Amino acid sequence: MSDTHLNAINEEPEKKGSPLFLIFIAVVLALALVFIVYSYFGQKKRMIEMETVLTQEKDSLANELRLMVHGYDTLRTNNDSLNAKLQKERSRILQLLTINASNVQLIKRYKGEITTMREIMKSYIVQIDSLNTRNKILVAENQDIKEQITTVKKTNVALSKVKEELSSKVEIASVIQAKDVVAIALNKNRKETTRLDRIDKLRICFTLRENPIAKAGEKTVFLRVIRPDSLAIATSPDNLFDFNGSKMIYTASRQVEYLNQDIDMCIFVDNNKDFIIGNYKAELYLEGALIGGCSFIFTKR
Repeated sequence: MSDTHLNAINEEPEKKGSPLFLIFIAVVLALALVFIVYSYFGQKKRMIEMETVLTQEKDSLANELRLMVHGYDTLRTNNDSLNAKLQKERSRILQLLTINASNVQLIKRYKGEITTMREIMKSYIVQIDSLNTRNKILVAENQDIKEQITTVKKTNVALSKVKEELSSKVEIASVIQAKDVVAIALNKNRKETTRLDRIDKLRICFTLRENPIAKAGEKTVFLRVIRPDSLAIATSPDNLFDFNGSKMIYTASRQVEYLNQDIDMCIFVDNNKDFIIGNYKAELYLEGALIGGCSFIFTKR
């Protein structure tokens, strides 16, 4: 058999095996492609699901941050230092809200920051509650103090009134009064008379009463003789004394040493042709107070 015939026989099986190998390779590649496609879509689905979960978690955390911002807005205190800290934490939350957390690491960081902020906020709430409680106590104490001050003021006013009343009573009680005031007109013979044409002197006698709380010492008693026409007789225009903050004219005066006991005394007034017919009044003054008086009459006959 020739060599040409043998080569032809050897090439024929090779041609028959090649299509089977190609088919096998094609099937393997097809299966690999299907696996790759399946894996791709599976991974894509998982990525979508993860992205959805991350988005939901991020939205949830962002919503929690917004609630915390609102919470900080509702926190109020009169403490300036604490207010500054609250504002700082609020600004920090707003800054965290601007972060676009798109992966697991950032979300974890996000959660960690929120956990820390939540604990800080709780501590501030406790501080504010404590301050508010203390403020309420201080307000109550302040109210009690105000009420006590008001009570003390009312008591002081009442005591002042009592003091004024007592001072007034003591002042009134310390006035030395005159009793048994008698006016007698005398003629030149020192005989009593009521006839105007025979009067030489007018004698006003009285008793300064005992007063243990009055101040002892030299006293000046002023006499005012008031005519029927309401004019006060005065022997000199300089006869003036103080009464209720003003000057008052007097007819005559006399000094006496007062020793807190009854003392009898008289004051004489010369007839300088100032007397007229009618009803008269005699008034006695001592230390700015009216201490007694009497009435009398001068007739023509």
